[in-house]
Amino acid sequence: CILSFIFFYFSLMNPRTFIFYGISGSGKGTQAEMLKSRLEKEDAERETLYLSTGKNLRQFSESGSYTSERVKEVLDNGGLLPPFLPIWVWTDWLINNFDGTKNLIFDGLARRVEEAPILADTLSFYGFKNSYVILLTLSREEARRRLKERGRSDDGDKDIERRLDWFESDVMPAVNFFRNAHGFHFLEIDGERTP
Repeated sequence: CILSFIFFYFSLMNPRTFIFYGISGSGKGTQAEMLKSRLEKEDAERETLYLSTGKNLRQFSESGSYTSERVKEVLDNGGLLPPFLPIWVWTDWLINNFDGTKNLIFDGLARRVEEAPILADTLSFYGFKNSYVILLTLSREEARRRLKERGRSDDGDKDIERRLDWFESDVMPAVNFFRNAHGFHFLEIDGERTP
């Protein structure tokens, strides 16, 4: 019991980072927001930052630049952006928001295997020695049901199937990179349960 308290106490002394993965509809955003609220209560002296790459890319797509118009076109057509764009979103965000003292929660980062070592190197650069990778598991059937329920404009049948396929073929290798990487605590959680 005392060892648990000591571990918890020392874990609060240093900023922590959490990386959420899960198939579309698995509840990454919901869980990330819940974790943010909990960290803000347990570690009230330390700010917790939350980055959703998808949300930031959708916001950027409305900014009116040539690049943002290209991003909007790709997103509206259910396509995949080249890796430099999501990497730019989260690296720019870190450079402008992280001061070395804040907890970090990431959703939608390093979703391709070639991006995973870049995120690992970034976290190492910032001094994070033990990051938490959280995989929310969910069946394709439940993912389809949830995505149709949320009613977003990019949740048509073909778009949903393309995203589910992409998760299995492209994102899971990135997840497996972190599952086997040194310095990452890997947690697999049943995303079919209630939040």
